[in-house]
Amino acid sequence: QLQASGGGWVQAGGSLRLSCAAAGSVRNFYGMGWYRQTPGKQRELVASVSSDGTKRYSDDVKGRFTLSRDDAGNAVSLQMNSLRSEDTAVYLCYLAARTTVWGQGTQVTVSS
Repeated sequence: QLQASGGGWVQAGGSLRLSCAAAGSVRNFYGMGWYRQTPGKQRELVASVSSDGTKRYSDDVKGRFTLSRDDAGNAVSLQMNSLRSEDTAVYLCYLAARTTVWGQGTQVTVSS
């Protein structure tokens, strides 16, 4: 089970931080990260970290968003800077282990 937090409303150029934590330790960790979803669009992978620590970002957020994983390995945070109106979406965290689980979506609204 994943618990997501953060998000909210911010003006363009501002920052927000999202957090996502798994309940308990994680076995067979494969990857963890964030997708985002806007109405009428396909779900987009925003940022991810794999089991070897490799981080990947979508081209849209590269250089603005930073994904970090805690030492225990069961939580990630997404620091979002220089936010744009097009970043407005519902953000969903996921954890890929033996199965893939999803956290509840958190709304990010960026006002231009």
